Amino acid sequence: MATLIAIGYPDETTATAASQEASRLAKDLIIQPDAIAVITRDNEGKYHVTTNHHAVGGGATWGMFWGLLFGMLFFVPVLGMAVGAGLGALTGKIAKNAINKDFQERIRDELKPGTSALFMVVEAVTPDKAVEALSKYGGTVLKSSLPKETEEELQEALHGSQG
Repeated sequence: MATLIAIGYPDETTATAASQEASRLAKDLIIQPDAIAVITRDNEGKYHVTTNHHAVGGGATWGMFWGLLFGMLFFVPVLGMAVGAGLGALTGKIAKNAINKDFQERIRDELKPGTSALFMVVEAVTPDKAVEALSKYGGTVLKSSLPKETEEELQEALHGSQG
C-alpha cells in the first residue's frame, strides 16, 4: 500500500531543500518515493508547485495526479491540459475518496502564506525511512494511506498493466 506523506515547513525554502534530499536518498535507494512535489505559498498567498516525477513512464500522469490533488486541496489549477476521461476519473477518485477529510483540513491549515510543504507518494515499506531521513529539516508530518485498490489503479495508469 502506498502512503501520501506531506511535511509542512514554516518557511518557503525548506520544502525545496528537503525534496532535493529525498531525491538524493532515492538515488541511493534509502527511500523509494514514487513521486515528489513541493508546494510553496508566498507571502501574498500565491501557490507555487514543483514536481519531480517517477523516472519510468507516467511523468505526465503524476503531473495530473498532483494537479488534481492540489486543485482539490488548495483550489490551485496546476495543469492547463485536458485530462483523458479514464485517467481523470481515476485521479478524481484518488483525490476525493483516498484522502480523508481530516488530512485535507490539516494540510490546508498547515500551508499558510510564507510556508511550504513537501509531498511524497511512498510505498508502505518505506514511509518511516523517508520521514526519518528528512527529520533534520523539521516540519510537521502528515500521512494518509492510499487504499490498495486505488494504488493498483494508479500504478496501472502510470506503467501499463503488468500482465
